Amino acid sequence: MKPDAIDRPASASPETPDAALRRTWIAVAAAILGVFMSILDIQITNASLKEIFGSLSATQDEGSWMSTAYLAAEVTVIPLTTFFMTVFGLRNYMLANSVLFVIFSTLCGFAWNLQSMIVFRMLQGLAGGGLIPMAMTLLLTRLPPQKRMTGLAWMMLSTTLAPTLGPTIGGILTDLYGWPSIFFINWAPGVLMVLGLAYGLDRGASKPQILQQADWLAIATMATGLVSLIIFLEEGNTRDWFDSRFVQFFFVSALVNLSLWIFLMLSRKNPFVNLGLFGRRNFGVSSVVGATTGMALYGSTFLLPLFLAQIAGYNSRQIGMVIMWMGLPQLVMMPIVARLSKVYDNRLICSVGLVLFAMSSFMNTTMTADTMSDQLIASQVLRGLGQPMIVLTLSNFATVRMEMHNMSSASSLFNMSRILGGAVGTAILATLLTLREKYHSVRLGESVTAFSDGVMSRVDLLSSAFSRDAGDAAGVGDQALATIARLVRRESFVMAYNDCFFVLSLVLAASIAVLWLSDRVVAGGGK
Repeated sequence: MKPDAIDRPASASPETPDAALRRTWIAVAAAILGVFMSILDIQITNASLKEIFGSLSATQDEGSWMSTAYLAAEVTVIPLTTFFMTVFGLRNYMLANSVLFVIFSTLCGFAWNLQSMIVFRMLQGLAGGGLIPMAMTLLLTRLPPQKRMTGLAWMMLSTTLAPTLGPTIGGILTDLYGWPSIFFINWAPGVLMVLGLAYGLDRGASKPQILQQADWLAIATMATGLVSLIIFLEEGNTRDWFDSRFVQFFFVSALVNLSLWIFLMLSRKNPFVNLGLFGRRNFGVSSVVGATTGMALYGSTFLLPLFLAQIAGYNSRQIGMVIMWMGLPQLVMMPIVARLSKVYDNRLICSVGLVLFAMSSFMNTTMTADTMSDQLIASQVLRGLGQPMIVLTLSNFATVRMEMHNMSSASSLFNMSRILGGAVGTAILATLLTLREKYHSVRLGESVTAFSDGVMSRVDLLSSAFSRDAGDAAGVGDQALATIARLVRRESFVMAYNDCFFVLSLVLAASIAVLWLSDRVVAGGGK
């Protein structure tokens, strides 16, 4: 599809095809930068939560609403992107979202309490969420067919690099300049993005009259349902799931509203997003595997920083330097995968990527309390090698042979599935971590009792050491028992982390079987 004609004076010379393509590439590059920023900001606070909570006088449970607000807003706006692009025009909507994203990011850095931070994070998510499907729609509809694979490769690279580098960038910036800098950093790429979009995109017609014809009931049920689902997933573990009336309410709200939204979308002649695409074999398979991959990607970047902070005692900068090793191999692999996907069956390439990702997760099932950064590099590199093989080929399954008029819906639903998969996966892993820690604590407690010979011997040794240090024998026995109890709890957590990574490896391995339910796809057009 060629860009719409730009408004020029009648005397202006017509633009050459090469110049038009060059401007389009600038717009695509700016849009991909927006995708990177939007996804980066989901994870960028992970390594800096301790500093943020301390500054805002918030507990960990209260502070979890920062990520909940951002994720709920982002997921909600993604399915509405096609509708808003039609109403306001692609150029206007992308520029508005880009400017607002930078503004709300800045306000997050100036947040004076938890309530203001939650509001600004929600507004930041609303602006950033639309950038993801708009970029995919732009490159699929504006680039020539022979150039789309290159554009898609760069976009998929940004979607995997961003959550990988989020804790790294956040940790380093927080350590050097304080936590507000993780939000102010969006200014530099934000200005570049606005300038690139303003120069590269043609002015298009807006259709504000469509607002009067909008299916507001469907929009309301979708927004309410998705927000309720994210709140249910994000807050469920901290509130003991269905033992909490709060969680029960949002579960029922999500179930009712999303069911009604699906019914309305499937019964409408012209829905604002085409849910019927999930019924297509290749798109349905790519969405399911994309969701499980999102679970593994966001889940691993949730578990590993938590392990390093809780067990190894790493600060935000040290955590970031470990996670960084997952990002470096992707820069090398993505162009290689883009070439391979034009020649070989994408199911085969994706399967290899899933195997590498599963192997990397399985390597993390043998962690101990003494595991340090150098022992985690191999699994991180292996994960980084596998991710490009997965995300690029899945995007091919979702878009190859897709009609041009369905591209916007396809990009919205594909990205929504991946991000929702990450939210579901993180909630499941957080709950699994809690349950398995309790299980291992009980099992270890059966062996580690105050009456066992090994424990009594260790108590004597610790008591002697404490009495020498303190110079007072009173209470050293209780102090020694408390130390052993902390060791038991630490080991229980280590075993629980290993269990979570084992589950991730199983989920990724099972995804391979689902993948082969799709048709053969070669990005170059072969069948």
